[in-house]
Amino acid sequence: MSSSASVQPQKPKPTSSVKLITTLGLIALFSGLLVVSVFEFTKPYIAENQRIALERAVLEVIPGAVERRDFILTDEGVFPKDQAPESGSIIHAGFDEAGRFQGVALEASGRGYADVIRVLYGYDPSCQCIVGMTVLESRETPGLGDKIETDPLFVANFERLDARLAADGSGLANRIRTVDPGAAEQPWEIDGITGATISAEAIGNMLNRSADSVLPELAPHWAAFEQNN
Repeated sequence: MSSSASVQPQKPKPTSSVKLITTLGLIALFSGLLVVSVFEFTKPYIAENQRIALERAVLEVIPGAVERRDFILTDEGVFPKDQAPESGSIIHAGFDEAGRFQGVALEASGRGYADVIRVLYGYDPSCQCIVGMTVLESRETPGLGDKIETDPLFVANFERLDARLAADGSGLANRIRTVDPGAAEQPWEIDGITGATISAEAIGNMLNRSADSVLPELAPHWAAFEQNN
């Protein structure tokens, strides 16, 4: 047997589990710090974009409004947001170029066909009617459910939709509801959309719930908006 026989190569030692865990921990820590850093960096930009989008939505649903001011509705009444004595519901108010009160923008939400739909609608107390509606968030089926945003005939329902209160002020005098396309006969009825029945009905239901709940609380305080112009 030759003394110069080849030496067998040594197998590499297995990686220590401690080293592996440490490496993974460092990677996770670095990833977490990166995510937090990106979030903190982009947060003010996201907030500003959301403010601009809300501003546009408010002015869109209140005809004649060019300025938005926020108020707080409390058990004590309605106060400008920066003067509110306590927390409460935020009410977006619209004013024209002369500072005259034009109406309020209120949010409503409800389950649609695919997911929750969020809308913003305008209300004018001078006619006791809904005067505009825009979709804030929706995941409805493209081409069908999203017609609640794109169908001009459906959107036209909200140019002067009756939302007057009952004589005792406890709620709406008539229930806002969605009917079959072309079947609306009353000023509080919404013409539906062919092929998007569930989404259209959801809009009627959420507007009815919101208006029936919020408007009775606001009704005694309309003068407060006029006085804060």
